[in-house]
Amino acid sequence: MVRRHNTDRNGNSWSEATKKVVWNKGAIIPGYPSEVWRSDKCGKVMKYSEHGNRSSDYGWEIDHITPVAYGGSDDLNNLQPLNWSNNVDKSDKLYWTCPR
Repeated sequence: MVRRHNTDRNGNSWSEATKKVVWNKGAIIPGYPSEVWRSDKCGKVMKYSEHGNRSSDYGWEIDHITPVAYGGSDDLNNLQPLNWSNNVDKSDKLYWTCPR
């Protein structure tokens, strides 16, 4: 079975509690409310309410740092917020760097 993007190892949607914890790993943008706006590790802006929205420039997803395809877990230490476009670029790459 192919797992849908932005889901846990078993293909389930993320809980609101997990979304909030992962969101808080994003970088705070000075001058903007951190509960609404953050940036990912590449500097792309994300908006909390746009979680899972690939039609928005500010959409974001929960990424497995070590991809599930390589045995990555749903442990919070293995999860990070990424703007959806960066998550698409990263895909199942084990070694990935931010696009320029």
